[in-house]
Amino acid sequence: MNVTYKDIPIIYEDNHILVVVKPVNVPSQEDSTKDPDMLTLLKEYLRETYHKTGNVYLGLVHRLDRPTGGVMVFAKTSKAAERLSESLREKDMEKKYLAVLSAVPPKKRGRLENYLLKDEAKNIVSVVPMAVEGAKYAALDYLILEKKDKICLVEVKLHTGRSHQIRVQTANIGCPIVGDQKYAGNKYVKANQLALWSTELRFTHPTKKEIMVFRAFPDDTVFPWNEFDIERHLSVKIK
Repeated sequence: MNVTYKDIPIIYEDNHILVVVKPVNVPSQEDSTKDPDMLTLLKEYLRETYHKTGNVYLGLVHRLDRPTGGVMVFAKTSKAAERLSESLREKDMEKKYLAVLSAVPPKKRGRLENYLLKDEAKNIVSVVPMAVEGAKYAALDYLILEKKDKICLVEVKLHTGRSHQIRVQTANIGCPIVGDQKYAGNKYVKANQLALWSTELRFTHPTKKEIMVFRAFPDDTVFPWNEFDIERHLSVKIK
């Protein structure tokens, strides 16, 4: 992938934090593919923009799966990283996503609670019984915003940040995310990209102590996002 830091939209920046929109298929940090990743690219942005020499500090506070795009926050100082990480642990940082599901859940809104186990070697997460060694509790709330034929647009609020969590939990109720080749099985609905997007981040600024809210839209010119009125849903404040 020929991606540079100039391909990463910057929403907000001050001396302590950097809030950006992660493009789809860019890793949050370096992985075995050695493809350009968010952390490395944004360090390069800071180095060139502020004429810094040597090692540039940038803290990775949270991650998005490689196929998922949307809002991310990075820390520009170690103190900001520490405070934001604490916010994440204390559930002070709220993360909301938009997803297009390949089937419509039976209830308009609901909470999904499961125990998940990750196979690190295969990079696959499974729903398992609570007693399985290494299983981690995962919870999310979903709300159906709009239906179109057999697919639907949902808002997801995460309560835990498990790997592949939204993808696995929605697939587990028979409503996998559109474009998800890994977890959809025979319910796979073809799309060029995984239809999962980090649309809102809400957290307390690490030094100003103000509530900060940042939002970004998926590309509503491509399938399946173009099937829905994304702007109308996001123009209304998500509660």
